[in-house]
Amino acid sequence: MEQFIRVGMDTSKHVFQLHGVNAAEEPVLRKKLRRKEMVEFFGKLPPTVVAIEACGGSHHWARELQSLGHEVKMLPPQYVKPYVKRGKNDAADAEALCEAMSRPTMRCVPVKTAEQQAALMLVGMRDRLVRNRTQLTNAIRGYAAELGLTAAKGMRHITPLLDRIATDETLPEMARDLFALHAHEYAQLQVEIERVESRLMTWHRADECSRRLAQIPGVGPIGASLLMMKTPAPELFKSGRDFAAWIGLTPTDHSTAGKARPGVITRAGDEALRTTLIQGATALLRQVRMGRSKNASLWLVALLKRKPPKLVAVALANKVARIAWKMMITGEAYKSRAVPSIAYAE
Repeated sequence: MEQFIRVGMDTSKHVFQLHGVNAAEEPVLRKKLRRKEMVEFFGKLPPTVVAIEACGGSHHWARELQSLGHEVKMLPPQYVKPYVKRGKNDAADAEALCEAMSRPTMRCVPVKTAEQQAALMLVGMRDRLVRNRTQLTNAIRGYAAELGLTAAKGMRHITPLLDRIATDETLPEMARDLFALHAHEYAQLQVEIERVESRLMTWHRADECSRRLAQIPGVGPIGASLLMMKTPAPELFKSGRDFAAWIGLTPTDHSTAGKARPGVITRAGDEALRTTLIQGATALLRQVRMGRSKNASLWLVALLKRKPPKLVAVALANKVARIAWKMMITGEAYKSRAVPSIAYAE
């Protein structure tokens, strides 16, 4: 068997397309394999470099190939697409992966362990349950408003609203029965969310770095856990700005002819992590604007006086990401530079 220097592998549920080149960059392998044939084929192949597109199931196959002695490089899909030639099929995708991997500056996605994927599954389950609860409470409020019943904002007002509906004899019997089903579903969701959050807090308390990150104002246990679970090795980033750019908290660049024209944030990277950091920054700003926070630095107060609150929230989330990266790199604890005597005024 001729020696391959690179093999690009396009994955799917059942069919895997391979494209390999030799030292002269000549294609010497074009092969389609079934799922059950994968381990046997790569087990007989001499150790080589294999490129896989980062997608569903790719981390599993990366671990399998690594256990067979191969070097696996996972490439982001957006970096592979420019190398796809005319037409879109499995063979073209495998060839594009093989070509993209040959670029010296190509960036790769770190391979996650099964334990890391299990932790991310925990976070994903919490996110899904919270979205289901939000959808349900919106439905309850909407149906209640049609019958002339309203409640104040906030999740804590849903249960009293359902109790009022259950005892209101003026409502049709069918409506009360349906609201009772909603109440039962809401109670079940609350129990499931509390159970998942309890496991998440157990994971957070067991991780020393996550406990340190939670000390950053606007982060908290959930944000710290997400930072630890979703961030690859922090040493991969040259600076805190690179880390913030990876999350998608830096402005897009439209510069030309020596003129810098920054736009809105790129929104690249992980959406859940970016959203959590911005939400935490927004909550912190709300306390600062109301004069209830001791974390109002001179920089933050000055920025609030010049810029809209939403823009300041994104800027604060960017700064929090940089601080978090520095703490992950150095192992230091958070050192507050707040000025308690400074309060924001409209």
